[in-house]
Amino acid sequence: MKYISTRGQTAPMSFSDVLLMGLAPDGGLMLPECYPQVDRATLDAWRQLSYPELALEIMSLFATDIPCEELQALINKTYTKAVFNSDDITPVTHLYDELYLLELSNGPTLAFKDMAMQFLGNVFEYVLAKKGERLTIIGATSGDTGSAAEYALRGKENIQVFMMSPHGKMSAFQRAQMYSLDDDNIHNIAIEGMFDDCQDIVKALQEDADFKAKYSLGTVNSINWGRILAQIVYYFKGYFGATTNNDETVSFCVPSGNFGNICAGHIAREMGLPIDRLIVATNENDVLNEFFNTGNYAPRKADETYVTSSPSMDISKASNFERFIYLLLDKDANRVSQLFGDVKTGKGFELSEHLTDIQDKFGFVAGKSTHADRLTTIKEVYAKADRLIDPHTADGVKVALELQKAGERIVVAETALPIKFEETMTEALGQVTLPRPIHTVGLEDKPQFVTVLANRSELVAKEIERFVLAR
Repeated sequence: MKYISTRGQTAPMSFSDVLLMGLAPDGGLMLPECYPQVDRATLDAWRQLSYPELALEIMSLFATDIPCEELQALINKTYTKAVFNSDDITPVTHLYDELYLLELSNGPTLAFKDMAMQFLGNVFEYVLAKKGERLTIIGATSGDTGSAAEYALRGKENIQVFMMSPHGKMSAFQRAQMYSLDDDNIHNIAIEGMFDDCQDIVKALQEDADFKAKYSLGTVNSINWGRILAQIVYYFKGYFGATTNNDETVSFCVPSGNFGNICAGHIAREMGLPIDRLIVATNENDVLNEFFNTGNYAPRKADETYVTSSPSMDISKASNFERFIYLLLDKDANRVSQLFGDVKTGKGFELSEHLTDIQDKFGFVAGKSTHADRLTTIKEVYAKADRLIDPHTADGVKVALELQKAGERIVVAETALPIKFEETMTEALGQVTLPRPIHTVGLEDKPQFVTVLANRSELVAKEIERFVLAR
């Protein structure tokens, strides 16, 4: 399996090389030359597999330069009951009617990002040891990516992590998870701005070819193909958990900000998984909702992005979106390059002529949720199913119920555990007891280590220079 760039100016590469590089040299995103196809017989064989067994079957189709037994060892090290608190790893729970929940938040940082980050930490360390190289990870987080990455990479050999977050925009729990880490290879930077500003700094440093080479820059944001690969697995596992045979179809509703999670679902569908629709759920930052309903993609500036009670989705430029547009435009790399070149300058683009394909061929639909919707949905699910869901998952449930067709079985991708958003949960339900894993007790009381910087990429570059020896 070789990987190419959405912008067409990067030579084909192996999985291990793509894993370490982040953005392609031409500014695009790396993806496989084609998606493997899974037939009915293969689906039948996969249905009874454990999570690690299924992960090996799927990942071995993409990571073809890692020997199978070594890939199996990495997977077995990652997906354990000790790490994810369940033999199933991602249990599927029936809420009510034809609504199901894919539990993705049982990992160490209580968010779905652990599903990919725990694997990424192990495979990074493996590949770097094989190559005799080191890596400087630069990342941006709106809430959960940062802590998931830091917990997966803390103490790893040959890796330094610089994680940017929007200053004062995350929940107290999210800040404590990240900033309380005192490992020598973890560096937290709070940027005076929004998540999109942090994301822009990541891209600016990635696009500086000399700086990238000098400090061996990589990324753990959803632009990293390794994250997408790990997430594909749980769409298959979620489908098997919500059905009894492979003649059935389901739809997935995914709370979306950066488009990474649902992009993995899109790829699973392209591979042949019987997914009917992919339902994009946004909060008040509804750029993706507008696109999938109108064909108009109009990213907003950071100062036009709302600060909401589902902060991990407070994103107005979906950095993973380019992988889908590449396929939508029939792999026209020149057109993709032109469109996203315009996005970089602050423009949007119009693809309304492709709306039929977007909705019918690729199965995408979308809806949005507001703060009031989140509170109502949290109350409703608690009353009907005796289940606590976090504000982001509530966005997904609200949109799923709003768009559900007669007889349609919808699996909502859980985003995080409610304890991470205690203030909103209290607003919705009053003083209800929120389950809290033992390893997080007293987290907010620990000392915090973070550097606050103005919104300038050169200041972040100087921080990297302080801690990382140039090549």
